Amino acid sequence: MVSRPPAQIPEDLLNRALPKASGVVRLPPHVAWSPPYEYDLADRRQRCRAYQRTMTEGLADDVLWFIDVDEVVALWSDLVLSPHIRAPWERWLQVHGLLD
Repeated sequence: MVSRPPAQIPEDLLNRALPKASGVVRLPPHVAWSPPYEYDLADRRQRCRAYQRTMTEGLADDVLWFIDVDEVVALWSDLVLSPHIRAPWERWLQVHGLLD
């Protein structure tokens, strides 16, 4: 059986005062271990891909820096996530009243 790391969803993610990445970003090697490594967060399609990779492979600090929770909600229906990542994120968003 393959062991999968749990989804990293830090509580501070709701702190909208924390600085967030913007523009063209380069994901760290433990998140983007194969190309592409850079994403333009101003582009919806690239933002989706960067979020998918960060939500799947990122550590708590990566999630805090690269993920804007309001953008997660806006992109939710377009995010392609494995069930072991989507389910905890969906529960977290629902508990915090951000998703129906």
